Amino acid sequence: MKVLVINSGSSSVKYQLIDTENQKYSAKGLVDRIGLKDSQLKHQHANGKKYEFSGVINDHQMAIEYVLAALTNKKYGVISTLDEIDAVGHRLVHGGEHFSGSVLITPEIMKVLNECIDLAPLHNPPNIKGVKAAQKNLKNVPMVGVFDTAFHSTMPDYAYTYGIPNELYKRYSIRRYGFHGTSHYYVSRKFAELNNKDINKLKIITCHLGNGASITAIKNGKSIDTSMGFTPLEGLLMGTRSGDIDAGVLLHIMAKENMDGNDINILLNKHSGMKGISELSSDMREIEEAIENGNEKAELAMNVYNYRLRKYIASYVGILGGVDGVVFTGGIGENGPITRAGALKGLEFMGIKLDEEKNENVIRGKTGFISTDDSPVKVMVIPTNEELVIAMDTERIIKESKK
Repeated sequence: MKVLVINSGSSSVKYQLIDTENQKYSAKGLVDRIGLKDSQLKHQHANGKKYEFSGVINDHQMAIEYVLAALTNKKYGVISTLDEIDAVGHRLVHGGEHFSGSVLITPEIMKVLNECIDLAPLHNPPNIKGVKAAQKNLKNVPMVGVFDTAFHSTMPDYAYTYGIPNELYKRYSIRRYGFHGTSHYYVSRKFAELNNKDINKLKIITCHLGNGASITAIKNGKSIDTSMGFTPLEGLLMGTRSGDIDAGVLLHIMAKENMDGNDINILLNKHSGMKGISELSSDMREIEEAIENGNEKAELAMNVYNYRLRKYIASYVGILGGVDGVVFTGGIGENGPITRAGALKGLEFMGIKLDEEKNENVIRGKTGFISTDDSPVKVMVIPTNEELVIAMDTERIIKESKK
């Protein structure tokens, strides 16, 4: 089955055309700067050939039209007609408590997605725009929604419940949901496969570290806790997000700086985290370079980042009752030996032994072990593949719907 995977953001659309039979993509790309000047389409074949186009792309509808035109173009396309697309899989950020798995998108499902906008006002609206644009251009093609939150629906109630009046939870569905679910799902399964182990008998901690970052405790193949909560703001220190913070601090800042809810939302999501502490950048590469040049604020930001991550790893070993493996993925997780070493420092007593040479020499974009040969806990770097998870789940859902 040929599945077009779409990840629709506020001003971008990422896509991949994946053949589920060989589990490989034939083309992938990005439409960027939607609604802005100098919109761009970056299109790449599996053989490495790249094509770039600039123009005016006013909205997501036009963006999807550009994507489909690129896929079918006689010169740089990979399919002859749109009829070759068997299904579309959409990355959807938030399904609330309505969805514990992927779903075939129907008019009824679209209504529920709109009801979930309050839970993810920055992410769900562009996700929905992407679905509508695809439906308009591929009218007879079945579509599936794959939720970031779904993998974490197995968390027990004591892990997802906040210490607020129960009535508020019931009224507004305020609880911990977690995100990056497709990534945590993929790398945990890949870890089990590469170690010839049964995922249903493993205790794994997966660390998805990018500009947004989260960590998940996985027991017998199921998420039992994760660092992000009601929103992607909770948990680890991130590029521009604060992560865990005393709610009293927010009340204090709002009073002192005369801020409203929108102001504090922007402060915590856009101007905090690594960028806020270092007063320099949210880019880990720039932080590391600044540290080499003696920048103390950059060094503090790195220390806070690694400390928070190390603390979460240790606490998750506790709730799992031990651990068989630790996995690093995401842009920083895959390409940051300094971060990986800092996150595992001092955890040898838990059986986590890092091989410094292996850690330094992991090839970018490749899978590798970074623990010592005698380490009781296996530590790995595994590049994530969320698009493949979406494609395979899309195929599964469509086949089940036809039974």
